[in-house]
Amino acid sequence: MALVTDSIAVNWPELFQEQALTTQDERLRAFYEHGTVAGNTPLSDVPFVSLDFETTGLDAGSDEIISIGLVPFDLNRIRLREARHWLLKPRSAMKDESIVIHGITHTELNDAPDLNRVLGQVLEAIAGRIVVVHYRYIEREFLNAALKKRINEGISFPVVDTMQLEAMLYRQGVANTLKRLIGKKQESIRLGDSRSRYNLPHYGQHHALTDAISTAELLQAQIRHRYSEITPLSHIWV
Repeated sequence: MALVTDSIAVNWPELFQEQALTTQDERLRAFYEHGTVAGNTPLSDVPFVSLDFETTGLDAGSDEIISIGLVPFDLNRIRLREARHWLLKPRSAMKDESIVIHGITHTELNDAPDLNRVLGQVLEAIAGRIVVVHYRYIEREFLNAALKKRINEGISFPVVDTMQLEAMLYRQGVANTLKRLIGKKQESIRLGDSRSRYNLPHYGQHHALTDAISTAELLQAQIRHRYSEITPLSHIWV
């Protein structure tokens, strides 16, 4: 199945039901059998899970996931006791520049498992929840590519992208277009800079679990400042 990237046009509960009937891998089938939340669900009723990857590079077709961090949450609580973190051994060598960014060394990954060994645990942890990321073109595309390489099946699921929510304010619209035209510096929509606009504390970046927690806190703040508990999920997913 091709990766779905336009959640607005997708009936996700129906798609999950269809995939549960045709998926061959039992772990992926169990993920789809859990189902997913409908787009008209109020945000207050949505079970979220914040997901973050560290990778060997930025190309999902050739680079690999080397670290996964996730934490379940809702609008009122981040469930730190249920947070998970995995180091994974890539099938291709890490690039020096990526090591500088995430600080994960070859030595740390010598005894790490391949993603296929922990795939069931990862899928179980996100099943039935709406995945929250900061820049969807990493987590959704990398997981889809990684599964295709390992089980010959891709994966698709709706996401809430906290970077996209910031981009709607600071990168779109006439005012922001005029700023670009006159050469005025645009607001940063990186994770740390986005958090600072909501007076959230500074955390070290490029650790998958820390970034997952940071993204969960950011979405809670975005919803409290710009949406409401009764806003339908379809207003913010992509």
